[in-house]
Amino acid sequence: MTSHELQREDATGTAMTLTELRYIVTLAQERHFGRAAERCHVSQPTLSVAVKKLEDELDIPLFERSKSTVQVTPLGEKIVAQAQRVLEQSGLIYELASAGKDQLANPLRIGAIYTIGPYLFPHLVPALASAAPQMPLYIEEGMTGTLRAKLRSGELDVIIVALPFTETDVVTKPIYDEHFEVLMPASHPWVEREAIHKEDLLEERLLLLGEGHCFRDQILEACPAITQKLNSPNNTLIAEGGSLETIRHMVASKLGITVLPQSALGTDQYENSMLVSRPFVAPAPSRTVAIAWRASFPRPKAIDALAKAIADEEANLALIVEENAALPEQVLQLTTAKGQAEAVLAPLQQDVSSHGFCRHHRAAGPRDENDRHQPQALHLSSPC
Repeated sequence: MTSHELQREDATGTAMTLTELRYIVTLAQERHFGRAAERCHVSQPTLSVAVKKLEDELDIPLFERSKSTVQVTPLGEKIVAQAQRVLEQSGLIYELASAGKDQLANPLRIGAIYTIGPYLFPHLVPALASAAPQMPLYIEEGMTGTLRAKLRSGELDVIIVALPFTETDVVTKPIYDEHFEVLMPASHPWVEREAIHKEDLLEERLLLLGEGHCFRDQILEACPAITQKLNSPNNTLIAEGGSLETIRHMVASKLGITVLPQSALGTDQYENSMLVSRPFVAPAPSRTVAIAWRASFPRPKAIDALAKAIADEEANLALIVEENAALPEQVLQLTTAKGQAEAVLAPLQQDVSSHGFCRHHRAAGPRDENDRHQPQALHLSSPC
């Protein structure tokens, strides 16, 4: 700011205001002080003094005044045009602020880990769309580390993860607890048991997710002896899959047993009751599912709507699981090997081609990063 500008600001007091700009635009349109004052809902002297004050501040005449009319000067026309644009832009600011007050009107970008997203999103998306129909949704699945980075960078607004999860300047809210169960073929001898001891898992071929999945780590934490088996060079009892769906198909084809969260059991998705699940003997391993968002995220109502929708849907799913557990089991054996192959291999082959399934012994080394399927994003702009 020059010394001339400082002197002028000291002499004139405050700078121009949006009200003054509105006065000169209206006066330029009406070409009459009385009609302009009436449109601006002020007295004529008030409008006249304000226009003169702005002219003095700019140090140029904006209007040529006569007894019968008011004419805009050539330079005044340019300034009035600019003032009109400024008023239009200021109006947009108010509109944006007004829209921002409705925290459920803007898109919400949600991420979830692979062992939660496929089983929660189909129920969560319709529920959230019903609770907040004006809020578009963007959903994505990924590893915990990937989701953490995208939350930190602002690419995602909130993520759904399993605890523990800590990050600087990120708020975490537990939503529900979920028990793990043992999934096995319907012909497995353990079907006769009411519950399974964790230590018994060492007796069977155990199918696990590959390294990098937090659910794998939770299983190993619940049963430390499995880790010793994994590290054994003579290990022949552990096989790894790239997704829970792949592992479930492997169990259906009698390649082993696995441990899954209750929401991912999917025993009702196979014909002829090919799969059966059994709970663990107490204390059963479990996980806590939580949502995490940046502490600076300015839309707490959107977070509250998401948390409520997840909690409600989980309560509904828990009720269904409880009701299904009370039903008598119908275990039907397939009569021919051909029929079993057709029922099992078709979904297995489809999953292998789409997820890059990799089965190997621990001694073969960790899976290549490129073998892991990448997160998929779905844009949902209307209720589903």
